[in-house]
Amino acid sequence: MSSSFSAVKPGLKLADQVASALEAEIRGGRLQVADKLPTETALAQQFQVSRTVVREALSRLKSRGLVDSRQGSGVYVQAPGIEPLQFDLPHAASREAVMQIVEVRRALEAEVAEMAALRRSEADLLAIRQAMAAIQAAVQAGRDGVEEDVQFHRAIARAAGNPFMINTLDYLAQFLKGATRVTRANEARRSDFSRAVTQEHECIVLAIEAGDAVAARSAAAEHMRNALARIAQADPGFWTQDGARLAEPLLAATPATPR
Repeated sequence: MSSSFSAVKPGLKLADQVASALEAEIRGGRLQVADKLPTETALAQQFQVSRTVVREALSRLKSRGLVDSRQGSGVYVQAPGIEPLQFDLPHAASREAVMQIVEVRRALEAEVAEMAALRRSEADLLAIRQAMAAIQAAVQAGRDGVEEDVQFHRAIARAAGNPFMINTLDYLAQFLKGATRVTRANEARRSDFSRAVTQEHECIVLAIEAGDAVAARSAAAEHMRNALARIAQADPGFWTQDGARLAEPLLAATPATPR
C-alpha cells in the first residue's frame, strides 16, 4: 500500500472528502485488492482529520463494497464493482442543481413520451388524462400539485410499457420531486407560466393519443426546454427565498436503493 494522502479542505463535509479520496485510489487501481489500509490513526494524520471522520469515511466505503473490516487485523481493499449511480449535486447553487435535474428529465421524458405514443392502450390514455386532471384539481384546491405532476409523468412512463424505464424514474423520483417542487413554485408566481405548463401537458397528451411518436417526443422535450427557460427567467428574489428553501431537500438527497 503505497498511496499517501493530503489534508482535506475545510468547508465541505470531511468524511465525504476522505471517502472520495480513498475510493478514487481503489477505483484507479492504486490501491489493489487485498491491500491493507493504514490504521485509522495513520489516515487521520495524513488527512489531518479526527479518527471519527476516518471511521465515518470507512463506513461509507464498506457500504459500497469497496473495503472489508477484519476484526483484529484491519481494513482491506475489496474488488470494486460497477460504480453506483450518484447525484452529488453542487451545494453552492440550488438554481444550477435544479436546472441539471431538469436536463436529465428532458432526456428521459422525450424517450418515454415517444414510446408511450407507440404502445399506449385505452386504459393508459384514461390514466394519463386522469393524472392531468388531478394536477388541475390540486392547484384549484390550493396545493402545489407536485405529487400529481410526478404521477402524470409516471402514467406516461407506464404507457411506454418498459418496466426498466419505470424503475429508473422511480429511482430518480427523490430528485425529480425536488426539482418539480421548485419549478412549480416558480411557475405558480406567474399566471402565464401556469397556463404554459397546462398547454404543454396537453400537447404531450394529444400526441400520445394520436399515436404520433415524433410529435410526442418533440412535445415532451419542448416542455422540459421551456421548464429550463422558466427557471432562467425566475427573478433573483425567488432563489433567495422560495427557490433556495424548496431546493434544500434536493441538494441534501442521498442515493436510495432502486425499487
